[in-house]
Amino acid sequence: MRNISRITPLLMFAVIMLISGALQAGTPTDWKIVYEKTSKTLRLKRAAGNVDLLQYASFKWNGQLITTKDYARNTIVVKPLNDAFGKGSLLQVTYYAEKLPTLVQSFYQYAGKDYLLTDFTLQARSGSIASNYMAPVNLEDMTQVLGTGDKRALFIPFDNDKWIRFQSHPLDFTTLTSYEATAVFNGNSRQGLVVGSVEHDFWKSAVIMNKAENGAAYTLTCYGGAADSTTRDLVPHGAKEGRLIRSPKVMLGVFTDWRNGMDAYGAANAVIAPPRAWKKAMPMGWNSWGVLQFNISYEKALEVSDFFHQNLQPQHFVNKDNEIVIGLDSGWDRFSEEQLKDFVKHCKANGQIAGIYWTPFTDWGKSPDRSIKEAPEYKFKDVYLYANGQPQDLDGAYAIDPTHPAIEQRMKKVADLFHRCGFQYVKVDFMAHGAINADKWYNPQVRSGIAAYNYGMQLLDKYFGDMYINLSIAPIFPAQYAQSRRIACDAWNKIKDTEYTLNAVSYGWWINKIYQFNDADHVVLQQASEGENRARVTSAVITGLFIAGDDFSKEGSEEGKTKAKQFLTNAEVNAAAMGHSFRPVEGTDERSENQFVLTDAKGNTYYAVFNYTEEPRSIQLPLERLGLNPAKQYGVRNLWSHADVDATSTLTIPAKDVLFLKINSK
Repeated sequence: MRNISRITPLLMFAVIMLISGALQAGTPTDWKIVYEKTSKTLRLKRAAGNVDLLQYASFKWNGQLITTKDYARNTIVVKPLNDAFGKGSLLQVTYYAEKLPTLVQSFYQYAGKDYLLTDFTLQARSGSIASNYMAPVNLEDMTQVLGTGDKRALFIPFDNDKWIRFQSHPLDFTTLTSYEATAVFNGNSRQGLVVGSVEHDFWKSAVIMNKAENGAAYTLTCYGGAADSTTRDLVPHGAKEGRLIRSPKVMLGVFTDWRNGMDAYGAANAVIAPPRAWKKAMPMGWNSWGVLQFNISYEKALEVSDFFHQNLQPQHFVNKDNEIVIGLDSGWDRFSEEQLKDFVKHCKANGQIAGIYWTPFTDWGKSPDRSIKEAPEYKFKDVYLYANGQPQDLDGAYAIDPTHPAIEQRMKKVADLFHRCGFQYVKVDFMAHGAINADKWYNPQVRSGIAAYNYGMQLLDKYFGDMYINLSIAPIFPAQYAQSRRIACDAWNKIKDTEYTLNAVSYGWWINKIYQFNDADHVVLQQASEGENRARVTSAVITGLFIAGDDFSKEGSEEGKTKAKQFLTNAEVNAAAMGHSFRPVEGTDERSENQFVLTDAKGNTYYAVFNYTEEPRSIQLPLERLGLNPAKQYGVRNLWSHADVDATSTLTIPAKDVLFLKINSK
């Protein structure tokens, strides 16, 4: 619908042609939307990518599933559009039926984009309407754009709890549900369809794909209203209610490279909810949960600070602001306030930022009649999120209602303590507890788990907003309340930990479009081979945040300290830690990708290839798949060995190790 920027005779002609079912004007990159009278669906067409998709909207109302096919008539109008995404056109299809709410589906189209956005509203004929399931996108065959080859669908988890994994599935499943978004792509050509919600204020969204009864076709539905064990829910999603209610806004795009599509999806979310600002360099440093865990003490914390100051910071383990974070994790509450203040001062004197830890939406004691320390007029049973009348237990803690006034009191008092002590960095954990759906919330205007989570995160912003906020276990969305989020669950020192972290980077690298940085979790070096050390450090460098985790106190492992001096001080490797997650080269491995690539602003290409196995393996540089010209000559540098490499030679990666290269044009 490009070139429609104002109401003109040409625009009126376009509207008439759409109603009659054939719009043929435009360029190959333009989207064309045609109403098919026979099937009562909308045909989405685009010459680029050979796109021809049949689409409709659906919702649940009074216990029934209603689709736009159930409506007797519709009208279509096109309006000029100018919003945060740019200039374009808004096409709206209004559906009417005597006994159904009026449905208006909108398509937001922008010149030159490989995607469009869509949502719909329902308006009650009288009174109000309620629905806990609204699906702007239903495709009758999602495979239409893929061509022949290795066809795949991406599973994206709702959060990073319980060591959940992303996965690239061959199209041989009966049904698959991915959360918030998915990519359906051809592993050979890389062409793919990307569909996902770009709004996260009320709905938990999901994409469900089902094999059709006959043939190789798969249907695809993207809907708001997901609530199951993967979203950590025991009760249905809350209903949106009012005279006029709206679905989530969904991106639908077809891309020559599905990886570009996922980057575009992340960027589209960031247009609507920009990432939390951070003007300083990417944090790097240490967290006590790696090895010390509950053995952390005031004395050991000071010793760790001194070890970094004396041994690692002078040897390139610092960020571009020449500082690091020394973070206290769970267990810091055994420190007195004076000890916390002294720890912060000690870190500052050592050129470090002091970090601390908190879980705002949990009761670990699971003691309903215990008074809340920061809000003693309330007991914990007053603030639980109940499902079917029972507290909800996740990860060994009861979930807490973010909308209860006791939680704001907790936040204020904990934030006051952190500020009095001088902490500038806070790791907040087990955040998904605050996003669980419940029987009800204290605030009656809140009707869904994600709405409650947004409420709680706005309080976090209010009281902790001047600190660097790093989410640990948390939903992927909403993302605008923190500078970073751990990309996966806990990981330590072995090759299996590297592989697990890189599973999330393989298919979730694009998350650093919605956060400033992805966090690879603590890098532990002790009790692992040197190859595993190289692999684990490299996994952090190519993920984003680079946080060490060994016990560097005086009683800590000498092996860990020796290896830190060896593996955390490689200037060439550390220089590649730019805070940008590397992309997968392919996308078709069974568990995790082993090849990752990033091209920096200067045109240098960084290539990391991992060997998760017990045997060495050999490779040739896949220049074309890396986006490089096989006919050109390149200078290749091994960042771990500081040696130049022949780009045409066969390269060997030892068992449980990594090859990390920097490639420059000669």
